[in-house]
Amino acid sequence: MIILRHCESEFNRLYNLSGRDPHVPDPALSAQGQDHAYALVDELSHKGINRILVSPFTRALQTATPIARALGLTPQITPLVRERGMYSCDIGSPASTLAQDWPDLDFAHVPEQWWSPQPEPDHALSLRARQFRQTMRQTRHDGQTLVVSHWWFLLELSGQSLENGDWLHLSP
Repeated sequence: MIILRHCESEFNRLYNLSGRDPHVPDPALSAQGQDHAYALVDELSHKGINRILVSPFTRALQTATPIARALGLTPQITPLVRERGMYSCDIGSPASTLAQDWPDLDFAHVPEQWWSPQPEPDHALSLRARQFRQTMRQTRHDGQTLVVSHWWFLLELSGQSLENGDWLHLSP
């Protein structure tokens, strides 16, 4: 699989300026983040991706969208790969709101309040990462799966810190 940290969000942009939580729940991508998401199409379009799993956070959905369009794929909403509940950006939008904002995606299996409590304990994050890895091992797919997720979850999954828009190959 290929894991991808979402591109720069408005939260990331503001946090990097002040070093403080800017109190922006479920932020969209910044202008730079949007540009980066489109640039990822060139980087990832020849990697044999035939499935995209994406966190329900807006920043992850916006990162996945240009790649999915270029590949003719519909991202699968996967709450298991959501961010750890730590900051205001880790408060998500209700599933009904997301379904209205993203009418081409299937949110039917997503609970109305799907995000993690704050703060999410270490053991809960570790359990989610283990569950996801087990699911990926049990699911056989030809080609590559792209997983669009977040810093804490990807760190737990891979042991590596990814910057916004960074990606790497990871064995399940």
